Amino acid sequence: MTQPNPAGGRGSSPPRRESRGRLIGDGLSWTARWSLRLVLTALGLSLLGVIIGQLWSIVLPVLLGLIIATVLEPPATWMRMHRVPPLLASLIVVVGALAVVGGVIAAIAPSVVAQVPQLVTGATAGLSDVERWLSTTFGLGQSQIGQVVQGAINQLQSSATSIAGTVLTGLTTIANGLIDMVLALVLAFLFVKDGYRFLPWMRRQVGASAGMHLAEVGARSWDRLGGFIRSQAIVGFIDAACIGVGLVIIGVPLALPLAVLTFFGAFIPIVGALTAGALSVLIALVSSGFTKALVVLILILAVQQIEGNLLQPLVQGRGLGLHAAVIILAVTGGGSVAGIVGAFLAVPVVAVAAEIARYINEQIDARARSDEEHPSDMAPAPAAKQPKTRFSWLRRVRPTDGPGELGDDDVPDGGSRPGGGPNGTGPDRTVGSREATTTNE
Repeated sequence: MTQPNPAGGRGSSPPRRESRGRLIGDGLSWTARWSLRLVLTALGLSLLGVIIGQLWSIVLPVLLGLIIATVLEPPATWMRMHRVPPLLASLIVVVGALAVVGGVIAAIAPSVVAQVPQLVTGATAGLSDVERWLSTTFGLGQSQIGQVVQGAINQLQSSATSIAGTVLTGLTTIANGLIDMVLALVLAFLFVKDGYRFLPWMRRQVGASAGMHLAEVGARSWDRLGGFIRSQAIVGFIDAACIGVGLVIIGVPLALPLAVLTFFGAFIPIVGALTAGALSVLIALVSSGFTKALVVLILILAVQQIEGNLLQPLVQGRGLGLHAAVIILAVTGGGSVAGIVGAFLAVPVVAVAAEIARYINEQIDARARSDEEHPSDMAPAPAAKQPKTRFSWLRRVRPTDGPGELGDDDVPDGGSRPGGGPNGTGPDRTVGSREATTTNE
């Protein structure tokens, strides 16, 4: 037998050639294995969706509580850094937030009550204009238009039972929504009060290796969620202020409620702004005529252009890291599954899932490079560095005079455990933050 020649000379053996049947079989085997894995993954996700659907009354308040906590957490952290007890800091921010919301509602209510009659009068005049337009354009007489209106009234009367059932269902939904909001506020208070202890506690429960990855994923997801909520709040406030002032100058009724609606619509990217803008144009058309409606449309388009080209790049920085098509599909899917609440929660959930997938991909790349350089080194890949954001200064700094973690309230102030961090599990990393001693942004 001819021995292979390392120098590649005449004595080297030709490369081994695989048969077509073997190559096709290997390809089919690889496809079958991955198909089975994908099917099992899809079944697992479906089962998870069914479980979430069955526990939706619990999952929804938790998600809303987390979103509210991302807004209330930075001021509470700032107060804890200035030696305010966690309980008192949490109470102050929650009560202050309720006072702000109550003040907004109290400011809107008189405007709505005073301007609704004006809107009804404008709508009546608008219907009269439409009736005259139909008469002059299509030659429809009063009797024909009256027949159409009477047919609509008869249809409503015949559907009175179903309408009453719909109203009752709506009232039940509103009552359940109020209960969910109260529970979400309670959970948000607890998250703000004890959230910074959660990741150290979790690291201790799962161990140092898995805890490092879970802590990093949790911190990066919290950063992404908090950055999204706070940046959308800033952008929504600026949009609401500009549109509200413009509506007041133009003379459109319900300007303040429409401005508030614009603010909350900012939390549903793309779709929320379009909906709030369309409603503003419709009210302007009904109450003030076509000319003012056209002016309102120009105002809203101008504000949206400023938002997309200036505010979002300036405030959000790298943004969500999601394509616009992904955002639209997420909002559409969330709205079809859970209505307005689903549309509101869809983008944050997808953004957090994308951040988790991004971290996993970084770990795979790091492990692949490590295996290529040192095949025998099977240590876990190091955690990737979190990119800077516009809200890096809001990251939590864990207080040095409080308890260490959940379930360890009896640990003396300033106490430490072996392992480097205050909880004996390596460097301390808290929810939505990095250590102030290692982060200088």
